[in-house]
Amino acid sequence: MCHDCASDPLPSGSSRRSFARFLAAGAGLTVLAACTPAEPPAVAPSSSASLSASPAVTSASPSPSPVPVESTTAAVEPPAPAPASPSAALPRQFSLTDPASPWLVVNKHRPLVPGEYVPADLVQPNVRLAVSGEAALLNSTTAAAAEAMFAAAARDGVVMTLASGYRSYGTQVATYNGYVAARGQADADTSSARPGYSEHQTGWAFDIGDGGGACGFQPCFADQPAAVWAKANGHRFGFVVRYPWMFHPITGYYYEPWHLRFIGVEAATDMANRGISTVEEYFGVEAAPGYP
Repeated sequence: MCHDCASDPLPSGSSRRSFARFLAAGAGLTVLAACTPAEPPAVAPSSSASLSASPAVTSASPSPSPVPVESTTAAVEPPAPAPASPSAALPRQFSLTDPASPWLVVNKHRPLVPGEYVPADLVQPNVRLAVSGEAALLNSTTAAAAEAMFAAAARDGVVMTLASGYRSYGTQVATYNGYVAARGQADADTSSARPGYSEHQTGWAFDIGDGGGACGFQPCFADQPAAVWAKANGHRFGFVVRYPWMFHPITGYYYEPWHLRFIGVEAATDMANRGISTVEEYFGVEAAPGYP
């Protein structure tokens, strides 16, 4: 840039006109440089932009149609479909939301609908009981499977007891509130389901005890013969350990080796064969570590 152009003498005559044209051309280049991006655009200009930049031509004949320019925009790939859940490979499929379905998934993100659901077919299974009243009841499908499993365990010299079966909405209110009063809500939410969120209310789940009564509802129950046998053999009768060790970030609950859930022989066996530990993973639903 000239910092003191006014002090320089200017040429005269034709030289002055040539110099003026030189200045005008220089000014145009300066403006052009200031408006030009530092890097070229990623997409080539369209044919219409190229035509407008060309000098105008006056002609009596019609202008030929511009030749279309092939688009340089990359084709947008459709989103990849979500992977199917492992359970999709089974020939028979069941609802994940119907409380009367063996594949119902109840957790802290998936409450029962209706919240005060009561199974229509509650029965007392012919097994060794450690409880009475509604806690001794299961839905008829789960009860039949429990009878077969308890009998098979007995043949192997293992004694199981039914320690807690069906639990109504009203009973769950009292149970949960008792945990809150004793431990506070945060701790209660890791130990007891809120009313309307409990598998016990469905009739599809129950807790087992050991014949000797050792370590009931305690972590050491995992080492008792009833828990060891159920973990290894429960799938043969349609049961899984619903809240396995170290999977609370998915299930929302700490290890409960006593809590068994019926999902059917096909699904439970498929889970065992695939080494899948939680029903959330098997049925392809999101983890539920806490309430929304």
